Amino acid sequence: MEQQRIDLLVHHIGELITMAGEAGPRTGSRMADVPVVKEGAVAVRDGVVVAAGPEADVRAQIAGLPVAQELDAGGRLVTPGLVDPHTHLVHGGSREHELAMKLQGATYLEILAQGGGILSTVRATRGASEDGLYAKAKRSLDTLLLQGVTTCEAKSGYGLTLEDELKQLRVTKRLNEAHPVELVSTFMGAHMVPEEYKGRSADYLKLVIREMLPEVKRLGLAEFCDVFCEHGVFSPEESEEILAAAKALGFGVKIHADEIEPLGGAELAGKLGCISAEHLLAATDAGFEAMRDAGVIAVCLPATSFNLRLKQHARARRMIELGLAVALSTDYNPGSSPTESIQLVMTLGCLNLGLTPEEVLTAVTVNAAHAIGRGDRVGSLEPGKQADLVIFDAANLAYVPYHFGINHVDTVVKGGKIVVRDGRLAY
Repeated sequence: MEQQRIDLLVHHIGELITMAGEAGPRTGSRMADVPVVKEGAVAVRDGVVVAAGPEADVRAQIAGLPVAQELDAGGRLVTPGLVDPHTHLVHGGSREHELAMKLQGATYLEILAQGGGILSTVRATRGASEDGLYAKAKRSLDTLLLQGVTTCEAKSGYGLTLEDELKQLRVTKRLNEAHPVELVSTFMGAHMVPEEYKGRSADYLKLVIREMLPEVKRLGLAEFCDVFCEHGVFSPEESEEILAAAKALGFGVKIHADEIEPLGGAELAGKLGCISAEHLLAATDAGFEAMRDAGVIAVCLPATSFNLRLKQHARARRMIELGLAVALSTDYNPGSSPTESIQLVMTLGCLNLGLTPEEVLTAVTVNAAHAIGRGDRVGSLEPGKQADLVIFDAANLAYVPYHFGINHVDTVVKGGKIVVRDGRLAY
């Protein structure tokens, strides 16, 4: 081998799941194709995987090379680092006061109409300093890391002025530079029409397209653009106008689609070739087929429907039947899904969406990585990819979603460096 040393050797792995084998996202029955390597090992050099597989084979491949550090997995489960492809990480304030309203039967849109919801967080975010937003988001990012997340998307959308949107995006950039978790930035100025533009949504649309998008692009503060396509927010026509403008500037595009009503957001995702469409609780089969034909990844957010006490959940089984690639995410945000627990999402993926543990793991590794344009770098453990992995205090995969409500993570390695050890931050 050309390598002159091994920086890290993770060995004595009881069950190793590498998720190696396919270049693209996994669809249909391939989502459940998750081979397990018994008695495995992973060798790392310069932050990337050199070898992963049966320990005897890995040791044979690196024979004669000095090993700088060994990590004994203790016979436990090892998977790739988890990927959270949809969060609203950077925001001000909190909305626990809305819990009583929900318990009294108020719907998401009713809370919004009363000045709560997104608009409440907008006011808190505008009033927060950049350093205050950074400190708050870092605490959440630490929690995500402790849960096994090594790569995470972060959306703006709680500023809704040019300067406040840029403030959020600058915080994401700072965190990406300083924190072990790799952040992928998404501009979402089209999250809501702000209060000062009430009755003048066309003017706000122009602001997003003519001022916000070009400035975000000029500053290089976001890779993707997202829009909330929903009744009372942005229509399919308005959403298309925003996303078409974003594509013209070179952004990748995403869409919050058909969360509450079937407005055709999924069909629009297919038409525009979005990298992903999110939520999809009310999406139709026609929408799913349009997404499938365009290679759009379906990002399901089961903690959101759980927290909103909805009887309906995303039809993930139908998506898989129709050949869609399905990913899962926390949708961490201060209102509809105030949780950083990707492991809770994995449990809800099984119990409320009907996915198997194997499909769930695919959804939070390989498919989630492709949903944020990182499938070539993360989501699996194979030579040349980043050495991001999780050691779970579990003997097998099924135990993680089965035994819910606790954190099973013992150790996290990001880019070949141990950043969580014994369930505690170590960076």
